[in-house]
Amino acid sequence: MAYIQCRFFSEVLGLNTSMSVILPEPGPADSPQQSGPYRVLYLLHGLSDDDSAWVRQTAIERYVAGLGIAVVMPQVFHSFYTNMTNGGMVSGGRFWTFISEEVPRIAQSFFPISAAREDNFVAGLSMGGYGAFKLALSHPERYAAAASLSGALDVRTAKQRTPELYTQLFGDKDITGTGDDLFHLLERTSSTASVKPKLYQACGTEDFLYEENVAFRNALSTSGMDYIYEEGPGEHNWDYWDARIRDVLKWLPMNNK
Repeated sequence: MAYIQCRFFSEVLGLNTSMSVILPEPGPADSPQQSGPYRVLYLLHGLSDDDSAWVRQTAIERYVAGLGIAVVMPQVFHSFYTNMTNGGMVSGGRFWTFISEEVPRIAQSFFPISAAREDNFVAGLSMGGYGAFKLALSHPERYAAAASLSGALDVRTAKQRTPELYTQLFGDKDITGTGDDLFHLLERTSSTASVKPKLYQACGTEDFLYEENVAFRNALSTSGMDYIYEEGPGEHNWDYWDARIRDVLKWLPMNNK
């Protein structure tokens, strides 16, 4: 596997940013080993992390070896994968446009990865779990599967838990029933989308986000979506996520090409 630290200019954000990428390495010229386009997992970081976190804190490079899949890990700061009302350190803060439109376009132009829906997956932890489900439920025509690990799935609760962050993200507006509300996106996608992503949700029972994960699980149970929910002992930490990402990789619908 090749590990690439890619720095590039984002037209959407108006600044230089980065993504970390893991790519399968093609075999010798006479080898039947696949050389692309590769399936791709967009792997999203949490609130206190950056695009290097999955590589530094887990053995993700080793876990995907031999699977014929690329892993793209973009940097989004504290944005919660939203177009921020008050961008803070980033003027404008159009991180939803960045992650949903610009990142796939740039990654597909830089690297030999597939644009086909059946080859595109997204996963993330905590804030990144929210981002993963937001991407898949907003664009079910682009992603075959999405996974959330200890996801911050009801971002509406941030208004009470972290009001300063909520104001930075959404100002004073109520996001219930909008494109930033995963419960609304789930209802809309389950009732209207012609194709629907498979969903994987996991959370530790000692996690401070456990209750909102149970609430989202309950919404999934009546949605008619194809989903797996798993819980068990675990806190909001890398020990839990390192174990669960291996489960996600086994679960992903990756038929041999």
